[in-house]
Amino acid sequence: MKTLKYLMFGLILISWGCKKTDDFLTKLPLDKLTDDTYWTSENNVRTFAYGLYPTYFPGYASGFDLSWGGYFSGESLNDDFAPTTPTTFTKNVPATDAGDAAWSFKNIRRENLFIDRIKRVPMPDEAIKHWTGIGRFFRALEFANKVKKYGDFPWYGKVLAETDTKELYRPRDLRTTVMDSVLADFNYAAANVRPVDATAGTPGLLVNRYVVLAFMSRVFLFEGNWEKYQANNAAKATEYLTAAKWAANEVITKGGYSVAPDYRKLFNSLDLSTNPEIILYRKYQTGLLTHSLQSYVNKEPQTGASKNALESYLCKDGLPISISPLYKGDKAIADVMADRDPRISATFVPAIRLNGVVSNYSSSGYAVLKFFNADIKDLTNGNSNLNDTQAPVIRYGEVLINYAEASAELGTLTQNDLDVSINKLRKRTGINLPDLQVMGGLPAVNGAVYDDPKRDPSVSSLLWEIRRERRTELMMEGFRNDDLKKWKKYQYLDTQGNPDINLGAWINRVDYPATLSVATQNNAAQGYVVPATKAETQRIFNDPKVYLSPLPLDQIKLYKDQGVDLKQNPGWQ
Repeated sequence: MKTLKYLMFGLILISWGCKKTDDFLTKLPLDKLTDDTYWTSENNVRTFAYGLYPTYFPGYASGFDLSWGGYFSGESLNDDFAPTTPTTFTKNVPATDAGDAAWSFKNIRRENLFIDRIKRVPMPDEAIKHWTGIGRFFRALEFANKVKKYGDFPWYGKVLAETDTKELYRPRDLRTTVMDSVLADFNYAAANVRPVDATAGTPGLLVNRYVVLAFMSRVFLFEGNWEKYQANNAAKATEYLTAAKWAANEVITKGGYSVAPDYRKLFNSLDLSTNPEIILYRKYQTGLLTHSLQSYVNKEPQTGASKNALESYLCKDGLPISISPLYKGDKAIADVMADRDPRISATFVPAIRLNGVVSNYSSSGYAVLKFFNADIKDLTNGNSNLNDTQAPVIRYGEVLINYAEASAELGTLTQNDLDVSINKLRKRTGINLPDLQVMGGLPAVNGAVYDDPKRDPSVSSLLWEIRRERRTELMMEGFRNDDLKKWKKYQYLDTQGNPDINLGAWINRVDYPATLSVATQNNAAQGYVVPATKAETQRIFNDPKVYLSPLPLDQIKLYKDQGVDLKQNPGWQ
């Protein structure tokens, strides 16, 4: 009951702040639980921090919520999936925006208040620094998300009073100004957050120094790439990519994590508490918190993977399918998966599931296996929204990929860099792919240099292979859209310019009953499934403005009413 009481206190406190800028003026609750009475112990501080976790660590979300950002992002901008109606690029400026990702200062207020109030709590200096670091970590995540969406954004590093009208409504700060402050927050947190908060509960469920560093590698890999490919700012790109590489290296050399022996158990386990690869996870428990991901990939129709996605997997000799003698083609699912990187068979079902044949069909015929736990498929917790498989929030495998990519983007990649990162993943039990080698700046396996003829010619052959490794290792975990955004590669999402993202499995109609309800290329008896058949449903990329979201009109008007010109993002009217 005591824990529940503290949780309720924390939930009340974190409810401060609403969607619009003037919600900074919200009054504190006028009851026994006040701003003056709450900040009295480290336990209360910890409880307040717990209230921030669901915002930044959604895991597999909860109930029937499909918005957690990983697998279900197949319904969003992504070339790993082939939906029947692809999500299109934003065309018009919205009148308003909602949710935590909106032009909102709710979370920023919570985090600044947290950082400020910690100074009032009677705690040792070490504890004050630790919790300040936790607050600055969450603030850094919030601003990084805002910058990723909008670009330039106002930076607020303190709690504002209701009289601070001039500060509440002011022009945006430059993207690099905000991200420099985000970097300062991460550096402070990395130096001061405890490596282990031993008194607080189960490791893997709490933010510690290595959680901070892992997220730092993620955030600044994105931002470094953005500065390199989108902003053409070589100096900032180098600074941010160096930060990403440093943070990843700290986890690699000091964190004590290792690559887990079973790839799929990272995503479908009922217990992740002892998994050596898990840096942070979200725990689900029957009767308290459950989700519906297991049920979705087992019982329901789903958005299927694209032909393009499956073709990204190497053959087991370490070579792309375009040049490997082991590749058997794609006229049968057994051929697709034969002699391939074993992650393909750990990620996709070894059968074609088609509409009109099975109820749990896939839009492309290729269905997902990665999140499925066969042991509970017929049990209560394997169905509906009662699933309790645990969700990885950030894992060591991603950190290894971040390290390799940052090194390559910096132009400093060595064989040792590959051996401590990508080649660790390739040596995972059950994977056992040949090491990726670098020879004269080119990719190689078994001492032989190679170059994928299907490579994007604007990307070097070595970087292409590192990006391939990222795509296959992190397939359907919610990274692909951000990756294409940071690399300035939204053209990959164009269903006409890249038709393989609107194709699925190859089928011969005579092998299926008359109830088969799918389209094939040119309506032929044999051919690839075409999920999106209508011309009006095609996704066309023709305007780079969509790399940044437009500012909602209500915010522009709100600022204008205060005499401030809140400038819209380039290209948006």
